[in-house]
Amino acid sequence: MTGPYIPDTLPLKSIDWERHVTLIGKANAALARYDGILLGMVNPQVLLSPLTTREAVLSSRIEGTQASLEEVLQYEADLGSEKHSVSSDSSQVRDIHEIINYRMAMGTAVEKMAGRPFGFNTVRELHRILLMGVRGRYKDPGELRRIQNYIAPPGTPIDQATFIPPSPEIIMDALSNWEDYLYETEKDSLVQLAILKAQFELIHPFRDGNGRIGRMLVPIILYHKKILSQPMFYISAYLERNRDVYYERLLAISRDGDWNGWISFFLEALVLQSEESSKKARAILDLYNGMKTRVAKITRSQYSIQTIDVLFSSPVINSSDFSIKSGIPDRTAQRIIQRLEQDGILRMIREGRGSRSPTYLFLDLLNITENEDE
Repeated sequence: MTGPYIPDTLPLKSIDWERHVTLIGKANAALARYDGILLGMVNPQVLLSPLTTREAVLSSRIEGTQASLEEVLQYEADLGSEKHSVSSDSSQVRDIHEIINYRMAMGTAVEKMAGRPFGFNTVRELHRILLMGVRGRYKDPGELRRIQNYIAPPGTPIDQATFIPPSPEIIMDALSNWEDYLYETEKDSLVQLAILKAQFELIHPFRDGNGRIGRMLVPIILYHKKILSQPMFYISAYLERNRDVYYERLLAISRDGDWNGWISFFLEALVLQSEESSKKARAILDLYNGMKTRVAKITRSQYSIQTIDVLFSSPVINSSDFSIKSGIPDRTAQRIIQRLEQDGILRMIREGRGSRSPTYLFLDLLNITENEDE
């Protein structure tokens, strides 16, 4: 790499539309099928909550975090307890906080988009949340970088860098062009999304967190462009499985001007992740519908729907939080949990001790969420 990358001006003139026509058709059809499932869900925010958290886990893992989905959920279940299962200054907790911030940023994006058009000002707000209290908190959260950084193994000099992002003085112009293109009508919105995501990561506008924000843009822009009815799409599983190709395709844009290779890679990711998300969403919906009958029969309670909704939004939960989140009187809530455990719906993963309530796992839901073959 001889010097800082100079971003191409959007819209691109080098797109080989004929090359991409088949994948464009497949990706649009797969996303339409997935959105049909979302539209058929009464409360997708609740039912797909574990998938949203898993996306945060996997996107953060690409950047080096090690926490698992179950660890994140268990940590959140512990927040109401006096004692935590891990020390607050451990690397595991720091990783978990990064994941929780990622999910909070996504939630903020949805709230902001309800009241104003999506644009780079919102991206800056998401970046502030993403770095709040975690790695990178001293790297100007929400502010454009004012230094020349570069990507390379630790200790490597800049003249041997893998990638040198644009100089700070041209970042604002590049982002203005990026935002203008966001609002333009392209021949195909999914190709436009591919370009917007890559261009953002190549501009590298922040000192830290650019990759996570770039991946967050995928569901946000799908929602912004009204391709999906909910900003719920999970691209990071594919990108993590194909991390080396992911980075090589991005690098090939700056090194060789190979936008078409990136577009093909990204469209393939959309196809496969739409299909995987559809399978998982259907499986979760089937589980939910089955639980409505099963839980009502087991508990013989007027609170069966509240019970189910809490379990799907918090598949790892302690008994005291179960009562609080569901609004079920404490004694009744304890009786319901006992019956669910006896029937095998819940599994105790940590016994109560002192003031700490026992913690339970809704295993069927986590199995669907974590299973790559679902």
